[in-house]
Parts: sequence; structure tokens; C-alpha cells
Amino acid sequence: MSYEIDLSGRVAFVTGASSGLGAQFARTLSRAGAGVVLAARRVERLKTLRAELEAEGGDAHVVTLDVTDVDSIKSAVAHAETEMGTIDILINNSGVSTTQKLLDVTPDDFDYMMGTNTRGAFFVAQEVARRMIDRSRGAAPGTFTGGRIVNVASMAGLKVLSQIGVYAMSKAAVIHMTRAMALEWGKFGINTNALCPGYIDTEINHHHWQTEAGQKLIGMMPRKRIGEPKDLDAALMMLCANESRFINGAVLAADDGFGV
Repeated sequence: MSYEIDLSGRVAFVTGASSGLGAQFARTLSRAGAGVVLAARRVERLKTLRAELEAEGGDAHVVTLDVTDVDSIKSAVAHAETEMGTIDILINNSGVSTTQKLLDVTPDDFDYMMGTNTRGAFFVAQEVARRMIDRSRGAAPGTFTGGRIVNVASMAGLKVLSQIGVYAMSKAAVIHMTRAMALEWGKFGINTNALCPGYIDTEINHHHWQTEAGQKLIGMMPRKRIGEPKDLDAALMMLCANESRFINGAVLAADDGFGV
């Protein structure tokens, strides 16, 4: 028996889509049939990804988004719905990090991470949810009521690690934020869940795994390995599926057992 998750007719808005996990999430959703809105600051990278998805037969649109700017969020979401139709799925993926001891964290460092990872994620979800709720109430057009919000947190939000303390704090806040959203928005048919990836090899951190520090970290992992972006595909699809209506407020760790 085979099982296929079909997202045809759905529109997914993916933040941080210009590279890494965001780009992989966009590919996965597109291949499942969803129309995908690619959102980030690096527009040229988004255009390259759009061309890739369209070459595979997908439907994609590019919007400029700075999650630290509420006006930018509102403009990007409005533009996305004008071009692609109402948003059914939000992949709230934008995130940043620095590596430093807590005593070395400056106010700018703190605001940089909290502003993007927590504040930015909150106001993106709020803007999308506001429109989903209007649709659910019948105040806005749309054939599909409710929606799926996937807040991309981190296993660091569940297990504090040395030298990324503020990052861990910001992602722990995203986890609690997810539960609050699930509680308030569930009655409108919106399912809000958190995906907590472990260490994944992406273009941003690829060089680190070849260093002595990177190899030491790999040695601390249960199966002495790091993940690939595609290792999150199954978890993502489960949380986005039409059939996942009974999964709300979940915090799903996809870390190969590192948090155990």
C-alpha cells in the first residue's frame, strides 16, 4: 500500500527560501503540487530557485521580504495573495544565529537574533493567520478555510547548547509561541506546529563540518552523522498535509536522536 500527500490547489508561503532549508522546503512543497511563494531578501537567489521549480512544472512566485520590518511583511503577504491566491500553508523559516559565549553577547547581537527568529516569525504568522481567520469567518474570499502554519524552530529550543545560548532562547520562544497560536487559532481550522531540526548540512555551515570543531561535534551525535535538508521532507509534508487536521500544537523534533 502506498500513500501520497497531494497539495494540489494549495498555496504555500515560504520565508527564508533563498537557501538552505527554506529552498528545500519550497522544492518539496512544489513537487507535492502546491503553488509556492518564495520570500526572502536575496531576490536574485529566489529567481534562480523559481526558474528551477518552473522547469520541473511547478508554479512559483517571488516576493521580497525582510521579517524584521512589519511593513515589509504586510506588503509581501498582500503581494503574494494578489499573485497566487489565498495562502493555505505558511513555512515560517527565516532565522539567523551567531556563535559566542553569553558574556560576549552585545545588545546588537541579542536584538539581531531575537528580532529575526522570534519577533519576525511572530509577525509573519500573525499577518498570514489574520487572513486565514478572515477567510474562515467568511469575511474574505477563498475555497479552503483554515490552514497550516509550520514554525521552524530548532532542537536548540529544546536542548541548550554551549555558545549559541541566545539562539536557543529565541527558538525556545518560537516553540512556546507555536503552542499559543495553536490554542488561539485552532478554532478557525488553523493547525500550527513547530518543526525542530537538528544539525543539517547546508551551504551556510558546510565548511564547519570539515573543521576540528565540526568533527568533534559530529562525534557527540548518537549516530555520528549530520542530516541533509531532504531528511526533513517527510516531517514537513506530514505537518502540511490536508489530512493532518488532528495535529495542532505539536513540537516535532527531527534531530536523529540528539536531544534524547
